[in-house]
Amino acid sequence: MSSEMNRRRFVAAALKTAATVLLASGLPAAKTLARGVIRYRMRFLRPPGALKESDFVARCIRCGRCAEVCPNRCIRYFDLENGLEATGTPYIIPREQACILCMKCGQACPTGAIQPLQHQLEDVLAGVKMGHARVEKQLCLSYQGQTCGVCYRACPLQGIAMRVGRLEQPHVLDGCVGCGLCERSCIQMPQAIRIIPAHG
Repeated sequence: MSSEMNRRRFVAAALKTAATVLLASGLPAAKTLARGVIRYRMRFLRPPGALKESDFVARCIRCGRCAEVCPNRCIRYFDLENGLEATGTPYIIPREQACILCMKCGQACPTGAIQPLQHQLEDVLAGVKMGHARVEKQLCLSYQGQTCGVCYRACPLQGIAMRVGRLEQPHVLDGCVGCGLCERSCIQMPQAIRIIPAHG
């Protein structure tokens, strides 16, 4: 077992103990609840095939296998920045490094927190709900009269998740699974297309 995995498990155990002490002391939890939905402090995605958020957090054992097999190195782990409950769980920031939908993370997950899906169109469309892309037309070059189309060319599901119109204006379709490759590739700053996470 790697020293990195040992460190992660030690930190997770220590933070669980700290969480128990905090809850027993009556101090407010790090997460915020609104209508029963967990609200997070930062915009992030869960790996492809992840269960719905509450089930995912409960089932993930923070083993680190998903990131170890990720060929695109897009999976990171939370420290304390997103609350005690999320500590040690995997996440993706698409603007920094997006998911290429290889589906290796789910095949490596020992608990089913990330479902084991094949790298096939049918499996991806049926089992991956990371989020949904949204275009900010006031920032998008193609909507401002300049031809761009970078996001469309980055999309692995062209014609299913996205199509383009005049001047390569991007139109997000229902087939978008939220991999984030469009957001990662956008040449605008701030980005004109971003993924709205499925977990809320």
